[in-house]
Amino acid sequence: MARYRVSMDIGGTFTDVVTYDDEAGVFAATKASTTPDDLSEGVMAGLGAVVDTPGDIGFLVHGTTQGLNAFLERRGVPVLLLGTAGVEDSYHIARGPRTRLYDLHYRKPEPLVPRRDVLGIGGRIAPDGSELTPLDEDAVRAAARTARDRGHGAIAIAFLFSYANPAHELRARELVLEELGEDFTVSLSHEAAKEWREYERTSSAVVESYTGPIVRRYLSHLEVRLRDGGLAVPLHVMQSSGGILTADSARARPLQTLLSGPVGGAIACAELSRVSGRPNLIGVDMGGTSFDVSLIVDGEPDVSAEAQLEGLPMLMSVVNIHTVGAGGGSVAWVEAGGLRVGPRSAGARPGPACYGRGGTEPTVTDANLVLGRIDPEGFAGGQMTLDTAGAEQAVGKLGETFGLDAVAMAEGICDVANSKMAQAIRTITVSRGIEPRDSSLVAFGGAGPMHAVFLARELGIAETIVPRFPGAFSAWGMLQTRIRKDFTEPYFFLDADLDGADLTAVLRRLEEQALSTLGEEGVPEGQRSVAHSVDIRYEAQEYTLTVPITDAADPSTPDFLKVVAERFAEMHHSRYGHANPGAPIEFVTVRTAAFGDLGRPEPQKWPHAEKPEFPHEVKQVVFGGTPCDTTVVRRDDLLAGHTFAGPGVVVEDTATTVVPPGYSVSVDEIGSLIIRNKEQA
Repeated sequence: MARYRVSMDIGGTFTDVVTYDDEAGVFAATKASTTPDDLSEGVMAGLGAVVDTPGDIGFLVHGTTQGLNAFLERRGVPVLLLGTAGVEDSYHIARGPRTRLYDLHYRKPEPLVPRRDVLGIGGRIAPDGSELTPLDEDAVRAAARTARDRGHGAIAIAFLFSYANPAHELRARELVLEELGEDFTVSLSHEAAKEWREYERTSSAVVESYTGPIVRRYLSHLEVRLRDGGLAVPLHVMQSSGGILTADSARARPLQTLLSGPVGGAIACAELSRVSGRPNLIGVDMGGTSFDVSLIVDGEPDVSAEAQLEGLPMLMSVVNIHTVGAGGGSVAWVEAGGLRVGPRSAGARPGPACYGRGGTEPTVTDANLVLGRIDPEGFAGGQMTLDTAGAEQAVGKLGETFGLDAVAMAEGICDVANSKMAQAIRTITVSRGIEPRDSSLVAFGGAGPMHAVFLARELGIAETIVPRFPGAFSAWGMLQTRIRKDFTEPYFFLDADLDGADLTAVLRRLEEQALSTLGEEGVPEGQRSVAHSVDIRYEAQEYTLTVPITDAADPSTPDFLKVVAERFAEMHHSRYGHANPGAPIEFVTVRTAAFGDLGRPEPQKWPHAEKPEFPHEVKQVVFGGTPCDTTVVRRDDLLAGHTFAGPGVVVEDTATTVVPPGYSVSVDEIGSLIIRNKEQA
């Protein structure tokens, strides 16, 4: 009998695996080294550590960074872009940097497709969807032959107004596949993003073409290995939106998986918000390579309809995550006489100097080891023994540049890294009009709990939460999510011209389409639901806000416009600090999200302490340049109700939590560590 629900999250250094035993009702987590040459090796090694065989798995979900890494490292496939003749340069003209108008150092983002690989195709669709000029089919066939001759691995097709009438794009794909075979990758802009912004829609199709073949090959290879190992259930893949899809659907729309790796942590924070009753959380995920920040506002993840990576836009539902290059493996180095930390990472191999794999450059992990904040014998659940002498040598050598000993240099490295991460938190919160000190900080990732309290102190945040399995918290979050599919419909109407009956009909059509696709994902009828929203802006404005449509705002009721306008004004004031109630508003895009509930395990209740004492040691750890007597305790020895005062270090298999002096620690009902500033408590 399949008894396990399993999630996997591949990071730059480690692959995290979380299991839930349906029979015993308990969670377990483990780590395996990421294997960059063949990521499936690390996945299979991690699975082998927690289940006897993939045949024991009843539900499996996976977060992949394959597409993201291919994008960031510019190792996607060569793409040929087909655009409407006469306006095919829109992709390279792009859009002006409205937030960087006076930045003398601004450099336009480098397109993924060079100009020589953009071809104009005759044919024209009008804004209302009517055909002005027939598609030049001979030109499409010639373009397909050009792609074959030049060795392109994919074709992106982005014609004007295809969101209003996709006939030309659909016919062009048929012609390309006739020439190049059914297995050739073709991305259509109206499928990648059925929205009105021409440049952004084209960019979305290009990114999908550029990364799609790599994602598809990886998922197919992993599925074969899992099936050969006995897996009898579908493999699910995390989406950028925070929902999941079957691997079959992910192969059809690989763009949706681009940010699937980091979003598991945001979904886990949303679940933590639900069970703890804390509506506003800031999630910080510090791994080996990067530092990711996400927001939970009123119990929900902060989701946007557009994302940007390295200046290139993509139209898709995505959990807003701000990422900087600051992780445990971030290298400390000297530039212009100053100390820098990251964004370059030592990676998994050779890794930090303390890994003993040939690395010689000092990293954040080396600095924490020098300060006594990491147990060299129990790192990564005892899978690695760290080389303290190697870390001291690497950090000490850098310290000579500044006239500092190894300990002072190590604190300097941590301080610079903390400052960089604190600024990342300010960036994502202030841009939403959110004051950081009004939220609790949730720390996860292998290195997050080690730095979180220092970040909270710098930002004035009174409470830091370290959940169970913090090093695998993103993987745990993947077990809490649902199937999600998103649908959009351009819908341009001023409020004075809006027909509520027509809008209701559009919503019903999208709802029927959305619910039917959930059946293809294996969701039972009783477990399907939808949520509607609409993009709105003030008349003559360019950018929109997405306003939810709920039962309280039914388009068929007389008060619909009044209720929606009030919500829009509230959101506009929250985001921008001002609003203009009563001004004409314009509807731009209708959105429908379909959700399929496949069940989720409730957080495990943690055993209650029968007495206040718990096993621990006292060791010397450096804080503020001074070695301090510090409580060092295993996480499993802390039960619900236990408390202690810092300084302290809490050690577990997936992470280490550092508590500086002046803070207290308590354990709540589900085993989370609640760390509070004594002065603010």
